[in-house]
Amino acid sequence: MNSREITFAALFASLTAVGAQISVPLGPVPFTFQVFFVLLSGLLLGARLGFLSQLTYVLVGALGFPVFAEFSGGFAHIYGPTGGYLLAFPIAALLAGYVTEKGGESVGGMTLGVLLGLAAIYILGWLRLGFYLGENFGKALEVGVLPFLPLDLLKGALAVGIARPVRRMGGF
Repeated sequence: MNSREITFAALFASLTAVGAQISVPLGPVPFTFQVFFVLLSGLLLGARLGFLSQLTYVLVGALGFPVFAEFSGGFAHIYGPTGGYLLAFPIAALLAGYVTEKGGESVGGMTLGVLLGLAAIYILGWLRLGFYLGENFGKALEVGVLPFLPLDLLKGALAVGIARPVRRMGGF
C-alpha cells in the first residue's frame, strides 16, 4: 500500500466514525449515517481499500476508541446487539467495491454493489440481533431490519449518485 491508499482508507474509516454520530435511537439498533459511508467507501475505493477502511473502523472501535454510535467503543459492541451490523461493514464495502470494479462505473453495477452490501449488513445484523434477542428472529427483523430499509436504500442511492461523478473525475 502506498501513502495515498492509506490516506483514503483512513479518511473513510474516519468518515464512518463521523457518520456513527449522526444517530437517532430506534430501540436496540440506532439509525445512523454509517451505512452511507460504508457503501461509499466500497464504491470509491474499490474492494480492497473499502474493506480495509471499514476493518480499520471496526477494529478501532473494538479497541475502545469512541467511534461507534453515541461516541461509544469497546469489544462489547461487537458482541452486543449491533455486533453483526458492525462486523458486516467490511464485507459490505468489499462487495460494493468488487461489483463496481467488475461491472464498471455504470449505475446498474454500482446499484447491484450497494444492494449486495446492504444484504450483507442486514443478514449478519439480523442474525446477531436475533441471537441476542433469545433466537427471536421475527422480532429482530421487526426492530433491526424493516424500519431501516427505506432509509438505507435512500443512502445507497445517494452513495451511487455521489460515487459516479467522483469516479469520473478520476479522484479515486
